[in-house]
Amino acid sequence: MKKRTDVLRGDVRRWYQALRASSNPAFLPLFFDEHRYLVLCGGGGSGKSIFAGRKVLERVTTEKGHRWLVCRKVAKTLRDSCFAQLRGQIAEHYPGSGAKVNISDMRITFPNGSEILFAGLDDVEKLKSIYDITGIWVEEASEITEGDFNQLDIRLRTDFPHYLQMILSFNPISITHWLKKRFFDMTDERATTHRSTYKDNRFLTAEAVRTLEAFKDTDPYYYTVYCLGEWGVTGKTVFDGQAVSERLGRIDKPKKSGFWSYEGGEGPGDGIKDPKWADAAGGPVTIFREPEKGRPYVIGGDTSGEGSDWFVAQVLDNVTGEQVAVLRHQYDEDTYAKQVFCLGKYYNDALVGIEANYSTYPIKRLEQLGYRNQYVREQEDTYTGSIRKAFGFQTNARTRPVIIGQLVEAMRDGINTVNDRTTLEEMLTFVRNEKLRPEAEEGAHDDCVMALAIAWYIRGQQRMTVMTPDAEAKAVWTEDMWEDYWGADEDGRKYLISKWGNPKP
Repeated sequence: MKKRTDVLRGDVRRWYQALRASSNPAFLPLFFDEHRYLVLCGGGGSGKSIFAGRKVLERVTTEKGHRWLVCRKVAKTLRDSCFAQLRGQIAEHYPGSGAKVNISDMRITFPNGSEILFAGLDDVEKLKSIYDITGIWVEEASEITEGDFNQLDIRLRTDFPHYLQMILSFNPISITHWLKKRFFDMTDERATTHRSTYKDNRFLTAEAVRTLEAFKDTDPYYYTVYCLGEWGVTGKTVFDGQAVSERLGRIDKPKKSGFWSYEGGEGPGDGIKDPKWADAAGGPVTIFREPEKGRPYVIGGDTSGEGSDWFVAQVLDNVTGEQVAVLRHQYDEDTYAKQVFCLGKYYNDALVGIEANYSTYPIKRLEQLGYRNQYVREQEDTYTGSIRKAFGFQTNARTRPVIIGQLVEAMRDGINTVNDRTTLEEMLTFVRNEKLRPEAEEGAHDDCVMALAIAWYIRGQQRMTVMTPDAEAKAVWTEDMWEDYWGADEDGRKYLISKWGNPKP
């Protein structure tokens, strides 16, 4: 006679073999996951919802006393989705479970005292009457708000001999969604996150696979987001979403990140002395390419203004247009100006063009620190009507469409020049609103995009060739040369730079 332990082991082995035969390998380990949050992010046809329903049924049929809540944002969508799916899975995999299905109330009960309840988050009164919840499955979780999630989370608190778990299944439609920020951009030790695509679903028919893969040719962006489960956007992207997404998957790690320490720079006339680089993980300055001797660079800056809380500076190699460094932080204007000063000096006295819309303080601070190579714009004096010159770039109704259009054109064939992840992610959320005005999607930022657009626009005031050592040695301008430069128009300045070389401060 076999020992009882042998019989139990045999039962467990047969159960596992049956489970493995009817499940996708990518999801099999998750049947044993006991974290409070099981976050299933995936493309269409990946099998994530089928797995979620199967895990719910495994638990309610083997653990007594469950009150499992299955929900979606809108109650009426449940009957033809989750409710129908679970009924089909019971018939296929648990025919002897004794499940009783109440079709009118959408309620499934089991002989061991477990039950599955269904409710939409729009049906507040029904949700209030549901208590002692032991598990929650939220299908299409991207439809619910973070407030909805929090309300569900506090209901998952009953005293229960088994672990409590909330399963969230969804397609990653928007890169700005709270689900990404809460579970994928940050680490929560109580959460398991899982990514899947149709390639993980071995039960898809060949015809279904062909249908999904046809989008590679007919709608590459749709294929990337809805088939491969990459984070996307809800609006019409200004930049090529497919190209940006592909570039995100190929970017290299930066050379280093950190900031500059220095002496001086305390007030007007007190210049920065002895700037030194300090490595710091997650520092405000990210370096992708080190400067090369004699090579020209430009820096476009977007300051923290209306609707924004980031100071950004984008550094471009002016020969190739490649993004070689990024400054991005939330500090004050003075700190920003000093870091830009050091960044500009580091990149061979780069031409610096900072936005002058909301504050000209960073521009004036660079002057006080002795930075001589700033972008010069022409503007009309509102009192005399004369044209005068001023440092900095002004974004207005006339210039904004121009710099954005120029950047979009540059990125059509030049997306590989962008090396910064945050910049690329902002490109994905830079969309056209209902009036077709290009802007950041609600909840997103566009500081990196606008700084990059400014950098591309001001390139004409910087030389575009690498200087030889002899030519570089002659690039010390006299006061007369500076006077001629400030008195020239834009084409004249380009000619003088090509003739005399980039000026040393």
